[in-house]
Amino acid sequence: MSEHILTELAIITALGIGAQWLAWRLRLPSILLLLLFGFLAGPILGWLAPDKLLGDLLFPVVSLAVAIILFEGGLSLKLQDLKQIGHIVRNLITLGVLVTWATSTVAAIWLLDFNPSLALLFGAVLVVTGPTVIIPLLRHISPLGRIGSIAKWEGIMIDPVGALLAVLVFEGIWLRGIQDTSFMIVKALAITVFVGSLLGFLAARTMVFLLKRYWIPDFLQEIMALMFVITLFTLSDHLQAESGLFSVTVMGIILANQQTVNIKHIAEFKENLQVLFLSGIFVILAARLDLQTLAHIGWQEVLFIIFLFVVSRPLSVFLSTIKSGLSWQEKTFLSWLAPRGIVAIAVISVFSLRLEERGYQGAEQLVPLMFLIITSTVTIYGLTAKPLARVLRLAHPNPQGILIVGAHSWARKIAMALKKEAYDVLVVDTNRANIAAARLEGLRTFIGSILADSTIDRLDLGGIGRLVSLTPNNEVNSLAVIHFKEIFGVSNVYQLPPQETSKNQKEIISSSQQGRHLFTPDCTFNRLSNMFTMGAVIKKTQLSENFTFDQYKEHYKDRAIPMFLINEDKSISIFSTDANLKPKAGQAVLSIVLEDPEKQKQA
Repeated sequence: MSEHILTELAIITALGIGAQWLAWRLRLPSILLLLLFGFLAGPILGWLAPDKLLGDLLFPVVSLAVAIILFEGGLSLKLQDLKQIGHIVRNLITLGVLVTWATSTVAAIWLLDFNPSLALLFGAVLVVTGPTVIIPLLRHISPLGRIGSIAKWEGIMIDPVGALLAVLVFEGIWLRGIQDTSFMIVKALAITVFVGSLLGFLAARTMVFLLKRYWIPDFLQEIMALMFVITLFTLSDHLQAESGLFSVTVMGIILANQQTVNIKHIAEFKENLQVLFLSGIFVILAARLDLQTLAHIGWQEVLFIIFLFVVSRPLSVFLSTIKSGLSWQEKTFLSWLAPRGIVAIAVISVFSLRLEERGYQGAEQLVPLMFLIITSTVTIYGLTAKPLARVLRLAHPNPQGILIVGAHSWARKIAMALKKEAYDVLVVDTNRANIAAARLEGLRTFIGSILADSTIDRLDLGGIGRLVSLTPNNEVNSLAVIHFKEIFGVSNVYQLPPQETSKNQKEIISSSQQGRHLFTPDCTFNRLSNMFTMGAVIKKTQLSENFTFDQYKEHYKDRAIPMFLINEDKSISIFSTDANLKPKAGQAVLSIVLEDPEKQKQA
């Protein structure tokens, strides 16, 4: 018996991590493959039987998974970002949520024959999209302008908002039932919100208090945060039934928005834990599906999903963006971007289990239907959103923008020169002073490590198609290239040549682990720094029949380093050690130029 249990646990782990890896390789949302692998291992092949494997542990394990997911959602909810995006996102997570909830509830009653309470609960869960599915799609699409930021922050913010809405609706069903008065239901919900808010606030402030006084070492911060989340969830549920999910989300929001202590280790905790723990959880959820229940899915369920695509989401977006300044193309794109993901299936799984325990009619239909909705939305949006963005001219088939790693003084000069030529530029650095200087110069910036997994998810890469790494650290440059070659492609990731300290050091990092070397073989960080210290400037030179590239090289000799070639159609090419660019009349060269010493003396 013990060997059988061990075998199933090994299968869950292998399928979960395997699905994550395959999704990364195929550039697909991981939840799609997680659910597919679980479905194959469970009802199709019979390898997994989660109910028998976990028994009474099934509900607590899934509940803890949802608590961790909502804590993650809270950590992602930066209130200042909402102010930056403006009233559009606010409308989407308020009016848009209400419209989606109302329309999907009515459709569930009308098409699925759900009773009003069950329809309200299912509609509440359906407002959730979430960053785990939205962000990989946006990374794949790379939409232009503000629309990518709006979609990203809607996905992040609607995650805890929708989940909490579902918790409150479930609270009304579970604690009071549809036969009790609305006053009693509102009272129960108010107590839940009060208890959850109070305990979440106290837990967050306690965590901050301990971190501020250095009473928790770095290596224990992640596991201590896990202990806080589990303890808070359990205590809150003990004091007020079903308030635990609310508590952990409030804790995450408060931790994310306080400025007293650094919560880097806690943020890393939720990223690392999600890959291992949550992968297994969603394999388990999919493996619990019943083929007989799926067999009952008919034309009503298909019509319900179509309704979500063509009525519910578009109505929500267009009502939320009245007088917003968005074009019809931007509104149309937002209307075609609402995949459901991990939070939706996790939350509905918890609620379904609890309602089934009480013998609630129709509760057994919730998980199979949500599984179908997730599969349909992720697949259809994933396959069609990028072509639609190109048709609507919201995504460039060959984006010309550049992601620059490093915001030191001369990297900012290069970024400003590109911006002046109307190219999208995003500058990333861990140095707050460098980032502050870049912002003052009007550059688009991001503060954080380019090597962190969370950075890729949080970057707005709309219009960005290349990476140029300009840091003084050879290893960081190479790792940045490796990190982003899956996004931009091997041909579009560049780094400075290694420092010329010695021949052996140059060869420490193999060529297969490096990007294309920028500009010229001897164009190291030190050489460029010396040139700018000596007064080098960035200059645009227009080529013509009377001033060819050969004449340009003859004129400047070794005082100029060509960096970028601006073509007649405004596309941009980057000079590199392996590029065979042949500039011609009508094109322009953007170079680092050191003024002629003789002219400097005369001046």
